[in-house]
Amino acid sequence: MMRVLAGDIGGTHTRLAVVDSNDHRIADEKKYSSPEHDGLATLVHRFVEERDVSFEAACFGVAGPVEDGRVRTTNLPWVVDERSLAEDLGVPVAVINDLEAAAWSVAILGPHDVATIHPGAGGDARGHRALIAAGTGLGEAGLYWTGSEHLPFATEGGHADFAPAGEIERELLVHLSREHGHVSWERAVSGPGLEAIHRFLSERRHGADTGCPVPDAPSGGEVAPAISRAALDGSCRVCVESLDLFCRLLGAEAGNLALKLLATGGVWVGGGIAPEILQVLSVPDGPFVERFLAKGRMRDLLEPIPVRVILDDKAALRGAARVAARRREAA
Repeated sequence: MMRVLAGDIGGTHTRLAVVDSNDHRIADEKKYSSPEHDGLATLVHRFVEERDVSFEAACFGVAGPVEDGRVRTTNLPWVVDERSLAEDLGVPVAVINDLEAAAWSVAILGPHDVATIHPGAGGDARGHRALIAAGTGLGEAGLYWTGSEHLPFATEGGHADFAPAGEIERELLVHLSREHGHVSWERAVSGPGLEAIHRFLSERRHGADTGCPVPDAPSGGEVAPAISRAALDGSCRVCVESLDLFCRLLGAEAGNLALKLLATGGVWVGGGIAPEILQVLSVPDGPFVERFLAKGRMRDLLEPIPVRVILDDKAALRGAARVAARRREAA
């Protein structure tokens, strides 16, 4: 049985795991604070020494555009390069985009790892696939259908221009443009985006000077989870409206991605937010599904496409492990 090292590299945390490539089981895993380390190689050596592990290949999923196996991390002063890592670690190494890593997990997800929020035509849908994931940012990836297997590829689609529909969304665009200048989908469909939507709707309802505080929001911490909780339990009207608009926008962009990739093989929704708001996303005629399908003449194309939420929070690690194993086999 071959063991490989998989990594999920973020600006706040880095997760490293040793995975048995035959059954995709995680044998050992640890999460580290990324800013406390001067680079990925240092962190990997620490993991190896602390856990006393060995591996035959490695793959690291990193947020940001990877070119020729090299990426400068967005929120860290790191440059991650697969050639220098391979020389340092003495094993084949791949460095890929984090959403591409997650996309490699789609083929091995079991029934308990996903939740269907739009069944589509049912059965075994064929064709290209798409993955959209909202968390700290908005990631998007595709899976090209060769006729025998799906081959994932990265995109930076989350940074494409935000396209509002209706008066409130046009007002949101103006609001966000004052803060950021260029407004991408990520500015609205992400954890910070949910916070921005709440600020916008709060000011729209109560005025900029008063606003509407989020119930039980941590001081100086992430507000988006508190907005979601207050929306789900109905304790804050503005939070309910904020989550509804967030789900509409996530559905709209998921539908856009499905059209751009002709993802007749299905759309997967990943990231840390979707599993927490599953009860809203899964409403048959709810805000997500309504906007996913609302593509005019293309509605009939989207109706049969199944949409599933990824529940496995280790999907990116398992996907990276698949790539590591393939890299080892090709070496």
